[in-house]
Order: sequence, then structure tokens, then C-alpha cells
Amino acid sequence: MNERMRELLSQAGVHYEVMPKDTVYEKFAELIVRECATAITNDNLAKDCSTFFFMDSYAKGMRYSAHLIKQHFGVEE
Repeated sequence: MNERMRELLSQAGVHYEVMPKDTVYEKFAELIVRECATAITNDNLAKDCSTFFFMDSYAKGMRYSAHLIKQHFGVEE
């Protein structure tokens, strides 16, 4: 879990300092990040973009956005 996830847990009222490592909160946060990244890359427009250059660029941008979200929250690929 990276620092940003800890900050968000703190804002939600969870005291991360007193929790053991690998808690359900950490797994839950990781699952949410993965679900968001998957939602971006599974966008119908992003999946069906092989015919036009612009659409291919859109699909690449969506995949890159998903990568950045995972990276921002320290979720491994």
C-alpha cells in the first residue's frame, strides 16, 4: 500500500498505523483500483478501435490511463 492509499484510509477514519500489514482494507483498496483500471480498458470504444488512427490512439490512451491509475496507487500490473 502506498502513501496515497494510507492518506485516503485516514480520511475515511481508518487508523492504518495500528492495523497489521496485509489487511482487508489494503486488499479492498487494491481491488477498487484494479476495477477502475479494468473499467477504463474495457470501455467498448477502447476495445473496438482498430479501424481508424484516432480510435487506435484513443485505445492506447485508455490503456495508458489505466496504467497511470495503478501506478499512482502502487498497485502492481
